[in-house]
Amino acid sequence: MTENTHKDERPFADVGAQRIARVYAEALLQAADRHGHAESVLEELRSFVEDVFAASPNFEEFLASKAIGRGQKAPVIRSAFEGRASAEFLNFLLVLNDHDRLELLRAVLAAYRALLDQRAHRLPVLVRSAVPLADDQRQRLENELRETFRYQPVLETRVEPELLGGMVVEAGDWLYDASVRTRIQTIRNQLMERSNYEIQSGRNRFSS
Repeated sequence: MTENTHKDERPFADVGAQRIARVYAEALLQAADRHGHAESVLEELRSFVEDVFAASPNFEEFLASKAIGRGQKAPVIRSAFEGRASAEFLNFLLVLNDHDRLELLRAVLAAYRALLDQRAHRLPVLVRSAVPLADDQRQRLENELRETFRYQPVLETRVEPELLGGMVVEAGDWLYDASVRTRIQTIRNQLMERSNYEIQSGRNRFSS
């Protein structure tokens, strides 16, 4: 069973920033590949963004701040990561700093992960359900996704009781919504449309 439990990566509203982040992610992947560290660098980047930033939000604000100069940030980065992180990762942070792009770290993580998933034919899938999926449900879902997309699904599961029942499955731009909440809303909309149609038909009969 393959499961991905990575945390929230926050949506990125600036499409231009996402494109720039992908360029940096590609450069980081090339550098990591030269030493066979592609997966370990992903883990370093993931831990930095998801663990360090979560524990020290002020540190993220410090790195992203345009009011603090590169010369002030560089020694802090070196002090925090020299001897503790790989040379590829440390150099990458310093390059981002040199270009005043440290605010893109979250976007770079998303882009880097997407590049590795694409290369390994992995398909990140978000599954939201009202209750935790049973093992047999998860296995059937994985098999169906693998047959549909010809990629290895990597499931991230979330329990959302407000769905009432069923599940919502998202894979890229593809969405399958089989939640009870959506079915109820669909039925409600159909009833309202039918009611409106009957009311309007009655008005037309009376006016004719």
